[in-house]
Amino acid sequence: MPEKYTYLMVNLASIFFPLAFSFHARNQFYKKWPLVWPAILVPAALFILWDVWFTSMGVWGFNPRYLVGVYFFNLPIEEVLFFICIPYACAFTYESVNILSGRDRLSARATQIITDVLCVFLIATALLNITKWYTASAFLVCAALLLLHRWVWKTEYLGRFYFAFVFILIPFFIVNGILTGTGLEEEVVWYNAAEFMGFRMGTIPFEDTFYGMALLLLNVTLYEFGLRATKRGWAKG
Repeated sequence: MPEKYTYLMVNLASIFFPLAFSFHARNQFYKKWPLVWPAILVPAALFILWDVWFTSMGVWGFNPRYLVGVYFFNLPIEEVLFFICIPYACAFTYESVNILSGRDRLSARATQIITDVLCVFLIATALLNITKWYTASAFLVCAALLLLHRWVWKTEYLGRFYFAFVFILIPFFIVNGILTGTGLEEEVVWYNAAEFMGFRMGTIPFEDTFYGMALLLLNVTLYEFGLRATKRGWAKG
């Protein structure tokens, strides 16, 4: 396979099995597509705008060696597809883990403690690295979402999100590892060393974990909002 299809194939491989198993009799995830796709596309639009901005600033960029050469504004088409394929795979995983687990694995108190610790860590780290665009923005956005869930919306599914996120981290490390150069001669996505802390998990910048958490939490938030709105509609009917 020519190198220029590398990023495209990573996207397609990420969504292939979740899409295929969406029709499994036990899950039937396809029946929830009217809720799933808006929950994917709205955050995708926001994160693509963020991506366009940071790419134009040189916070990160893309290696043309691994791209087909089609661009949307200043983003390769593969990067746009990333915000569709990866969230779909993660939304499917979130739903599947919840079905298989059958109950909340984290108590409300444990969820609150995890959220409080994460928020303190994210805000403190962002402030200590306020001049680094990627670190500060990713950590503050993630912290803001967690604070909204903890203190404003007081959602009961945050513990389920944390539990599912542990499983999501497995494909996350595989996909992000490839995109940041694991197993390749060069990086598919490169990062400006001046704009992040420089701590990497293998080849993956530490910030990617919380950038990804923010994206996926926003996907889950909109998905769960749709589920509850639908249930309220049924109850009124």
